[in-house]
Amino acid sequence: MFRMWLKQVKGGKIVKELTYSHPEETNRTAKIFKGLEEACGAWELAIPIWLPANIEEFKRHARCRFSQDNFIESIAFDYMEIQVIEE
Repeated sequence: MFRMWLKQVKGGKIVKELTYSHPEETNRTAKIFKGLEEACGAWELAIPIWLPANIEEFKRHARCRFSQDNFIESIAFDYMEIQVIEE
C-alpha cells in the first residue's frame, strides 16, 4: 500500500492536511502525481510546478516543499509539503 502525506503550512503550523493512499500496483511516479492531483483538487488549488530543486529533494528524501515559486497563482500558505510515508 502506497501512502503519501500532503500538508499546507503557514507560520510554522499545519493549516490543512490530507493522507492519500493508493492500493494498486502502478509505478511510483504515477501514484505521486495522482496524490498531488487529488489533494490540489480537494483544496481547490492549482497543481504546483516541479522545479529541478524539488525533483532532487524528492529523490533524496521522499519529500519536498512547494512554495510560491512553484505556483502560478497566489497561495494563502507559506508552503505545501508532500512526503511518502509508506510504499
